Amino acid sequence: MNGTAPPVIHRVTSLDLPVESWSWPFAAARRAEILAHFAELQRDKPKLWNGRILMGRHPVFAGGRLSASYFETDFASFLAWRDWEFPDKDVFNGFGMGALRCADGAFVLGEMGSHTSTAGRIYFPSGTPDLDDVRDGTLDISGSVARELEEETGLVPGEYRSDPDWHCVYTGPALAMIRLLHVDMSGEALRSRIEANLALQQSPELSAIHLVRGTRDLTSAMPRFVTAFIEAQFAA
Repeated sequence: MNGTAPPVIHRVTSLDLPVESWSWPFAAARRAEILAHFAELQRDKPKLWNGRILMGRHPVFAGGRLSASYFETDFASFLAWRDWEFPDKDVFNGFGMGALRCADGAFVLGEMGSHTSTAGRIYFPSGTPDLDDVRDGTLDISGSVARELEEETGLVPGEYRSDPDWHCVYTGPALAMIRLLHVDMSGEALRSRIEANLALQQSPELSAIHLVRGTRDLTSAMPRFVTAFIEAQFAA
């Protein structure tokens, strides 16, 4: 993806992510173009919804902590910024991911469905932060990960063990805050369970479940922040 830098992984123990009131100049200056772009996207994917989301600014890694400020914007502005190759370099898409790792060492990832804005891409359970993820004026990434994990896989807290720290994979436009989640079952068993959960949903976000047992299983459908994290885990 153009505009991205080689990924850098920062391991941190705490996240300081206040949500602040700020008007995004890009979203205001290019409003008409943004809305036209979103309307075009909706013609192909009618289920796209222009809800309110959160994006970040000013990331700082220091003393085992990630600090950044978040602001509210609309999904249409985010998609235009993404699709137009990140014209504003001063903001980033910062989100949490739950890296499911099974007892046999396999990672479990999901393929996004054709109706989503990232169709065909393969990720760990994750989602763009929104207003439901704000707690006492701060973005709760841990809560966001737990919510997305339950929505996409059916797993609830108590069915996995979370590592205490975060692997923050930073590429410039993207900042993936990844937490290892350990599940006491095999990769095949967890995939079957998630597939059964998806079969109960009317419009599941995921279209397929993939197992990664080594770097040979990585594909071009996986974003660089995902593959960089997995490569580092298998190299450890």
